[in-house]
Amino acid sequence: MSQAALKFATYDDLLDLPNDLIGEIINGTLYTQPRPAAKHTRAYSVLGYLIGGPFDGGLSGPGGWWILDEPELHLGAQILVPDLAGWRRERLPAIPDTAWFELVPDWVCEILSPSTTAKDRAIKMPIYAREGVEYVWLVDPQVRTLEVYQLQNDGHWLLLATLQDDAPVSQPPFDAITFPLNALWTD
Repeated sequence: MSQAALKFATYDDLLDLPNDLIGEIINGTLYTQPRPAAKHTRAYSVLGYLIGGPFDGGLSGPGGWWILDEPELHLGAQILVPDLAGWRRERLPAIPDTAWFELVPDWVCEILSPSTTAKDRAIKMPIYAREGVEYVWLVDPQVRTLEVYQLQNDGHWLLLATLQDDAPVSQPPFDAITFPLNALWTD
């Protein structure tokens, strides 16, 4: 095995990436991907708006959350960048001054794409479970679905719902509101 194959990725490797790449360090390996395609970006932008207004901003909703796009999570040795994440303000009273978060989010959303689906499902979801993220939403703009998972006491994910096309979305932890799933799609 070559010396390069034995090298674990460091934070400096992330800092050295070009601006057009998103980087994560998972199990010592640097993963990179280009900025998301338009359908991917549209889905997380609209979802952040639909949830952020009522839950982060308290607009026609209960408030009490921080909802952020692409936060950098430092979870032990793992550095992950979900598309969206949310923290209950009772657990995270103020946004930290750092460029990253060390407190595990209460909710994470990954927008799936052909190049990230396997990593999001098989690599990142087990890390989110191990670290104690309570809810994970997986949105797939290609097949127009939302999967809602809740972490169980045994550390496994329970699939609460799979919604498709224009189904009404009223799912935990954001079940105080309802919005149409097709608001996330471009056509």
